[in-house]
Amino acid sequence: MKRHHALAPALLLVAGLVLTGCGDNPDDAKQDDPAAAALTVARDYQRATNELNWRRACELSTSQLRDGTVDECVAFHAEPTPAATATASASPTETFEPPRYADGSTVQPRPRPTRSGPERAMLGPVTVEGEPIEISAYGDHPAGYGVMLAYTVTWPSETTTSRKTLRVVQEAGSWRVDQRKDVQDSDMAHGDPIRDTLNWG
Repeated sequence: MKRHHALAPALLLVAGLVLTGCGDNPDDAKQDDPAAAALTVARDYQRATNELNWRRACELSTSQLRDGTVDECVAFHAEPTPAATATASASPTETFEPPRYADGSTVQPRPRPTRSGPERAMLGPVTVEGEPIEISAYGDHPAGYGVMLAYTVTWPSETTTSRKTLRVVQEAGSWRVDQRKDVQDSDMAHGDPIRDTLNWG
């Protein structure tokens, strides 16, 4: 009987330490913080996009952003195979009138990034600018968190900084990217680039 009485306080102490340890775990607090969760998803999405990891990027997108299933999203972003490119080149071309600005000048298409070649710039690590902020619903986009990210873009002749804003919302119980926008210098000058681009841009 004495042995049982001696063990009881020790067992209670161990149980108390386990419960206390779970409550003080910083990882638990981070999981309960929606802003931190939204930030993690936004950063992972941008990293996947920069690395052309379309499977991961599409998985982190809402159904509205990817405009279809994950597999359809991946297929849309995949680079064409050499055979497909040759077939397209051999087929008759249709007359295409490029879009023009109001002054009549031609809009130059932006180069599509590829895994190699002179048109592929070197992208720096993705960093967070500022804190995630709550943003209201806008159009078809539900309310959620706005996040601004940045990374350097290095070409053979210059290095620039690219900034993106992402709207992160909850879909089926998980945080997903629902909207993405490029941030211009004029947006930065206004002082509220996240809302300016996601709710007004």
